[in-house]
Amino acid sequence: MAKILEEEEELALEQEEVDNFSSSSCDCFTCIVKQPDARLRRADLAAFFRDLPYCEDDDDVSVLNNRQSCSSAVEAVWRAAMAAPDDPELPSLGAIRCMSLLLSRALADPDWLRRNARVPYFAAHAIGSYTLRSPAHAELAVAAGAVRPLLALLGGALMWVEQRAAARALGHLASYDATFPAVARHAAEAVPFAARAASTCVADVYNNFVALPPARRPTYQRDLLSGLGRRDVAAAGGPEAQERKAEEWASQLQCWSLYLLSCLASRDAPSHAMICQDAVFLRELSLMWGGLANGDSPAGVGLMRILCRSDVGRGAVAASRDALGGLCDLARSSDDWQYMAVDCLLLLLDDRDTWRAVADATASRLVDLVEVRQLGPRKRLGDAIASALLVDVDRVEELGFEAKEAIAEVRKIKVERKEEEEAIMPGDELLRREILAKEKRREGNDRFLNGDVDTAMELYTEALDLCPLSRRTERLVLYSNRAQCRLARRDADAAASDATRALALARPANAHARSLWRRAQAYDMKSMARESLLDCLAFAGAWLDRRRRKRRPARGVNPKLPYCVARMISKQMSVTGLFATMAKTNGDKQLAAGGGGGDRMLRCSDDEDDGDNEDDPDDGGSEEDLSDDGLKIYTSG
Repeated sequence: MAKILEEEEELALEQEEVDNFSSSSCDCFTCIVKQPDARLRRADLAAFFRDLPYCEDDDDVSVLNNRQSCSSAVEAVWRAAMAAPDDPELPSLGAIRCMSLLLSRALADPDWLRRNARVPYFAAHAIGSYTLRSPAHAELAVAAGAVRPLLALLGGALMWVEQRAAARALGHLASYDATFPAVARHAAEAVPFAARAASTCVADVYNNFVALPPARRPTYQRDLLSGLGRRDVAAAGGPEAQERKAEEWASQLQCWSLYLLSCLASRDAPSHAMICQDAVFLRELSLMWGGLANGDSPAGVGLMRILCRSDVGRGAVAASRDALGGLCDLARSSDDWQYMAVDCLLLLLDDRDTWRAVADATASRLVDLVEVRQLGPRKRLGDAIASALLVDVDRVEELGFEAKEAIAEVRKIKVERKEEEEAIMPGDELLRREILAKEKRREGNDRFLNGDVDTAMELYTEALDLCPLSRRTERLVLYSNRAQCRLARRDADAAASDATRALALARPANAHARSLWRRAQAYDMKSMARESLLDCLAFAGAWLDRRRRKRRPARGVNPKLPYCVARMISKQMSVTGLFATMAKTNGDKQLAAGGGGGDRMLRCSDDEDDGDNEDDPDDGGSEEDLSDDGLKIYTSG
């Protein structure tokens, strides 16, 4: 499994901060590494790493005496590890062993830890940086006994900042063949520790840092989050900057904990049972995502796909309706990991023991994806979904009404109509049906513009029944227009379904801007903020991409992003923030502020009049018109 591409802390390194101790000191780390004589430098570094774990310096006293404190020395080692994680010189001279000993001492000596509060964080992060890409460095860390203290930090022996650094380092150690057994031996501890960290990290960071008044926040945590070696809050970027960084770190802690679990689950089948023991964690797993800041992390769905490869995992996921619902929501979104959610559902449907429970819970939503051709790296995905739903025909009668109706529709689209059009119906009849479908679409457009939404919806439905399956562009427009009618009738579920079907027909998938906007509004009505946000961002990307086109935009096209789209993005970002729910529960108005239900805009336009006060359905042209004429917003009200 590919490593999560990490975004290291962006620390403002000023030249004078590198030397925050006396330049005349000759035994500090920075002076030693600048020694030009390699023999002397290596000897001094070996002695430095040998003595550092036993230092008795107090941070404050060291600064007053113009000496390098223990924390400053460990921080300097960590900076060196970040700058050159693959350089073997420092690890070979004892840097990793030194960091491991410092972690053990911090856990065993509370009085020393109180005087050197920042040491565990930098020591754990130095190990994580050195083991980022080097299996040899990972073996040195295991040989130095780093696994045990890192597990203690992951289990919450100290604070959440050290927990984050430990999750990162353990994930690296668990990713290599040579060092995986050292972590797997402690799976009985590592699995519950990582699962608890992923589940509770947001609340822990909020309650133990963000919710506290700035003056009461731990000083060393303020320093770490600010990225500056100053203890003045104003100079450190202020409380708001620290809160933003805390949210980013909380997301990283969650993603790195899930990555550790994924490494264990991918190589150690017995760990599946331990992970699935916690029903609450399993229910929340599909809702854990890397967010916009950690888009390279598959987060919860990546772990779920691994679990769905075992009998134990499939049984546990199939038994959780919430987990299945979360997978369906992800499968019908614009998330980059959409295909992983579909993979999970296909694995569950391919198992006869879980088919009934999964089909009953998901068929009514998976039917929207049966016409998708390719999704990410997956080809012919719609055919795979249809085959999985139709594989156990004898048990369809055991399903609920909605699931039976959905499977009947899948059979009609993928089997009956396909066979009729390909093998029986002559070409002239297909052409006649296509012409009739276009006529009904034009008539439906007229009825919609005249305010007769119900008749327009009926005409679009009749056109869909007539339009050949091979005319994907025409069917896309019909589904998208019918979704607009559903929005006008405030039928959010049906609107999201039709918009998803339109996006499944697009090439590439999810590339029809109007359908994205319509589904974003439907998801907003359903209070599905994350899915609405992703659709809005995809729409904005398509809209702004016109600037990079060489040809001139269509007449009347406004180059600016429509105001209502920008406002919807702002609203959903405020709701999808990690701390949004916690802030709302605790009455934090500043963090919970958002676009809320007071958004009553009736139409989407910029400051200037676009000359059209109505919705205009798609005209079915060969290329999508991205003008903002008549784009309308329907709110959750």
